Amino acid sequence: MALEIERKFLLAHDGWRAHVERTEQLLQGYLGGTQASVRVRVAGNSAWLNIKGRTLGATRLEFEYPIPPADAEIMLRELADGPILSKQRHYLQLADHLFEIDEFTGDNAGLIVAEVELESEDEEFPRPDWLGAEVTADARYYNVNLVRQPYTQWEDQ
Repeated sequence: MALEIERKFLLAHDGWRAHVERTEQLLQGYLGGTQASVRVRVAGNSAWLNIKGRTLGATRLEFEYPIPPADAEIMLRELADGPILSKQRHYLQLADHLFEIDEFTGDNAGLIVAEVELESEDEEFPRPDWLGAEVTADARYYNVNLVRQPYTQWEDQ
């Protein structure tokens, strides 16, 4: 069974930027469903179909399959429910952990979230001073929900 264990954090300051190893532009759209979020993701010349369980918390089912970029473009244009989510994903390695920092654009501009994937929920990982409040269990920060209720529309941001 494919499980993703991922912790999600807000950022306390921009100190992380000095450690970025690479950045890519991501576009993703969601294809409906009540038990899972089904999304099409495009990054450069690559594309994936990703199915992720809708449970709250750090551990969720996740399946990901490469698809032809031309198919992904059609799916995003013709099948996506709601707007397309866009963000820059920054990658940085700290010790044995890869942090993915998503800097959202469009209707979610101003939101920056760090994610780290783990082998277990209680696994130790680096906690640099730029890592802010944990939002793993806050469903508002799930990408599928950012499409429906963008960050710029939140009253308490």
